[in-house]
Amino acid sequence: MKKYFIFLTGFLLAFTPPSREPIGKEMAAAVTSFLKTLDEEQRKVALFPFNDDERFVWFYTPVPRKGLSMKKMTPEQQKAAMALVKLAMSEQGFEKTTAIMDMENVLRVQENRPPNDTHRDPINYFFTFFGEPNSKEPWGWRLNGHHLLWQFSSLTGKISGMTPTFLGSNPDIVRVDVPQKGKQILKQEAELGLALVNSLNSDQLKMALMSETSPQEIFSTNVRKVSIEKMEGIPFPKLTESQQKTFLTLLDTYLNNYHVTLKNQQMDKLKKIGLDKLVFAWAGDRQPGFGPGKGQYYRIHGPTLLIEYDNAQNQANHTHTVVRDLTSDFGEDVLAEHYKSQHK
Repeated sequence: MKKYFIFLTGFLLAFTPPSREPIGKEMAAAVTSFLKTLDEEQRKVALFPFNDDERFVWFYTPVPRKGLSMKKMTPEQQKAAMALVKLAMSEQGFEKTTAIMDMENVLRVQENRPPNDTHRDPINYFFTFFGEPNSKEPWGWRLNGHHLLWQFSSLTGKISGMTPTFLGSNPDIVRVDVPQKGKQILKQEAELGLALVNSLNSDQLKMALMSETSPQEIFSTNVRKVSIEKMEGIPFPKLTESQQKTFLTLLDTYLNNYHVTLKNQQMDKLKKIGLDKLVFAWAGDRQPGFGPGKGQYYRIHGPTLLIEYDNAQNQANHTHTVVRDLTSDFGEDVLAEHYKSQHK
């Protein structure tokens, strides 16, 4: 079986992924295994009750967070933590996650920070657990740090919540003289969005274009409950067959970051509502570019889903992307039904 190696600030992490059982059961086992490695003080920092409001608190800026930082873990604990990350997502999602963490090394050089700087640190990422795995009560966990959020909730053995998910990159394209020079973590997201908007004819563009200027940030930010009242953009049925293929490839680019079971859960939900309910909206430049006043923004929006992409900060070299389930961020719709039935 293939082994995976991750190099993060002096730690070479190697692990072999476990065999594929149902993802809920496998994730519960991995979380239980990790929690057993923690001492009493680490458990106090890492563990919260499931109903604690901390479960809804997340940031994508480099600020202090609650949870257990990888900096405070032993190498064996780091290995177990990253095995959990690997389990929850696809190969693509895992590679993007570790590349985003590694981008802190680039920022450290770009900002002329000393080697021991802790503001830009690829292991300054936090694991937080809400409740402990069992078959009857809800539990969950998250990985959060600069430009990175993975959040999972489980109920009766099934992963019922897999959003919000945030992936960002600063710089979007590495231009400084470092080993990562030329790297663009979110390249597919950028190129497919541009390909779709530039395939639109003038009448289609009138429907899709929100503004000639890109916003400086995603609209949803990090609020607990997303509310974008107006569903702007061109509806999926108004696209040609070729454009629909590009649209679906773009949608897949985001959903393919998850473990295949979780991706299929989200796709089944979208198909049940109807892909024809989705819209695509664009703002900003329609050609790639870097410099003052440049920037691109787009979103895929539907009754149950919001995906946002924004690359406008730092002269259009700083990208934010987010996936939000508008009906069940943090698994709230399933959990609400659970608590309702329990009260009965």
